[in-house]
Amino acid sequence: MSLRCLIVDDEPLAHGVITEYAKDIPFINIVGNCYRATAALDFLSKQPVDLIFLDIRMPKLNGLDFLKTLAHKPLVIITSAYEEYALSGFDLAVCDYLLKPFRLERFLKAVNRALELHNLKKQTATTSEIEKIPTKNNGQISLKVDKKHILIKIDEIQYLESLGNYVKVWKNGDFLLTPRTLASFEDQLSTDFIRIHKSFMLNKKYVDYLEGNTIVLKNGQHVPIGKNFKGMIKQLLNIED
Repeated sequence: MSLRCLIVDDEPLAHGVITEYAKDIPFINIVGNCYRATAALDFLSKQPVDLIFLDIRMPKLNGLDFLKTLAHKPLVIITSAYEEYALSGFDLAVCDYLLKPFRLERFLKAVNRALELHNLKKQTATTSEIEKIPTKNNGQISLKVDKKHILIKIDEIQYLESLGNYVKVWKNGDFLLTPRTLASFEDQLSTDFIRIHKSFMLNKKYVDYLEGNTIVLKNGQHVPIGKNFKGMIKQLLNIED
C-alpha cells in the first residue's frame, strides 16, 4: 500500500525536505510538485492523489482557500511556518499540521496517521459499496433510511446537514435522516454542491440570496455560513459586497 502524494508549496527548499524524507518511507510516493495552489488545481483535474502536503502562505491563492475549493478532498497535511493557522486547518479536517522546520520523526508520525486514515477510508468505502443499491445513472443516489434504501434524484437535494454520525438530506422543505457522514457524500454529488460550513453542504441552484452569515434558499429556508467559508462562497456564487 502506497500513498500518491502531491507537494504544494512556493518554497523549493520545502519540496526538497519533504522529498528527502519521503525517500526513507516506502509507502510515500511523490507524484507531483506544484509551486502555486492554482497549479495544484490543474494537476488534480488530471491526476488523482491520496495525500497533499500543503503550505498556507502562497501567492494568489493561499492553502486554506485552495482547500475550501476542492469538492473531493484528498488527505491533507499542512506544512507551514505559521502556527496561527492551525485551528483553521483542523476546522477543514486536515489530518495533521506540521510546523516548519520539522524533523523526520515528526514527519513520520504525520504520514503514519495519514496512512491509517487512508486505510480506514477504503474500508468504509468498501462497506458502503456492499450496502449500496445500484443506480441506473449518475443523477440518482441511494439513501439508507431506517431499514429501507430510498432512491432520490441528486438534483432535488437542497442541502445536507451533518448531525453526528447522521446526515439530514433536505428536499422539498423536509429531510431524510441517513446514517452517514457529510464527507461520504462528496464523491457522489455534483459540482453544484459546495461546503458552506463544517456541518452544511448546499446545492447552489437553490440559493436565493446571501444575508449576513446566512444563505436564504428560494423556499425561504435559512442555512448558516461558517466564518471561514464566507469569502470563498461569495466568489463561487458571484456575490459582490
